[in-house]
Amino acid sequence: MNYSPCRALRAGKLHPGSKACHPMTMGPKPASPSVRRPNGHLHDTLGRPLRSLRISVTDRCNLRCRYCMPQEEYVWLPREDLLTFEEAAQLASVFTALGVEKVRLTGGEPLLRRDLHRLVALLAANTAIRDLAMTTNGVLLPAHAAELRAAGLQRVTVSLDTLQPERFRKLARRDEMPGVLDGFRALAGAGFTGTKIDSVIIRGFNEDEIPALLEFGRAHNAEVRFLEYMDVGGATEWSAAQVFSRADILALIARRYGAVEPLSAEDVAAPAERFRLRDGTVFGVIASTTTPFCRACDRSRLTADGMWFLCLYATAGINLRELLRRGALPDELKERIALAWKQRTDRGAEERKASRDRGAFLPVEALRRDPHLEMHTRGG
Repeated sequence: MNYSPCRALRAGKLHPGSKACHPMTMGPKPASPSVRRPNGHLHDTLGRPLRSLRISVTDRCNLRCRYCMPQEEYVWLPREDLLTFEEAAQLASVFTALGVEKVRLTGGEPLLRRDLHRLVALLAANTAIRDLAMTTNGVLLPAHAAELRAAGLQRVTVSLDTLQPERFRKLARRDEMPGVLDGFRALAGAGFTGTKIDSVIIRGFNEDEIPALLEFGRAHNAEVRFLEYMDVGGATEWSAAQVFSRADILALIARRYGAVEPLSAEDVAAPAERFRLRDGTVFGVIASTTTPFCRACDRSRLTADGMWFLCLYATAGINLRELLRRGALPDELKERIALAWKQRTDRGAEERKASRDRGAFLPVEALRRDPHLEMHTRGG
C-alpha cells in the first residue's frame, strides 16, 4: 500500500480510530526498490512496474449490484468483438514477455463465459504467470469449481457484501445468496486454498455486518477484505456520505475484538493493507477512496473485447483487439504496450480524492454512450 499505519498503531498502543492514525494524517511510505526497479519489469513515469493484468472475459453479469450495475438493461459488447480464448492467451503472453506475473480473470461475472476452464488451461500453461486467480460473485461456483481447479486456476476471490438474505436481494436484486454460500463449499471441495472475500462496505447499509463477515471468513478459511465504496463506473448513486472509511472499519473491529495488529506488506503494490486480530484472524482493508495507493499501482485491465485500460478511472483505452486481428506480430504488440506504459501517468483515485464537490464519477448518460466506462465491462 502507499500508506502505512502509524508507529503507535503498529505497536498496539493506539486505538485504530484515533485521529493520529487517520489516513489523512499518515505520511507516504517510501517505495520499495524491489517494486520500483525489479529486474525484467517495464516501468511507467512514476517507476511503477507492469506486473499485474486483469482480464475481463465478459461484460455480462447475473446480478445487478447497486454499486456496479444499478440499471437493469445495458448496451452489451457485440459478441463478435469478444476476444477468443486463444486471442486472450496470446495477448497475455505478450504482457508476460514485458514482465506481467499476476493474471486475474474478471467480468462482469466470468463464469457466465462458456467453457472458461479452457482459457484457464491456456493461461496455466504460461510459466511466466506465477499467480493465476479469478474474481467471481460465486453464484455459479458449485457447477465450475472442480473443472477450474483441474485446469490450473490457483486462487479465487468471491464478492460477498452481506450475509442477510433480504439485504442481498436489495443489493443484488437477485435471490442468489444460497448459490453463493454453496460456492464456498464447492471451493473447499475442489481443493482451493488462499480464498479471499471482497466486501464493499456502504455506510448505512452493511457496516454493522463487518464482524459477521469476519466470522464467516474464518469459518471458511477465507481472508476477508473490506473495500471502501468507490465512485467508479456504474456507481452512479455514489456520495461521500456513504463511504465507511478505513479508519471507521478499523475502529469498529477494534471495539469488537480488541487490538488490531498491522502486518508488514509482502507486496507494497497489493491493494489491501492487512491486519491481524489477537486470535490470529487476518483481514484486509482496501481504502481506494480515502487512502489511494495509486503511486504503487502495478495493474492494468484488458476488457473482454480487447480494450486495454491503464487505470480503473481511465476514460479511454487502447484497442489491442484491432491490432491483433489485423495481424500484428508479438513484437509490434509489445512495442505498442511498452510505449503506452512508459508514458503512463495515471493516478485516478488520487485525483478523485482531490476533487472539489466530489460526486459520482460518471453520469448514466455517459455510461450509455460508451459501455467501456462501466465497471462491469472493464473488470473492476
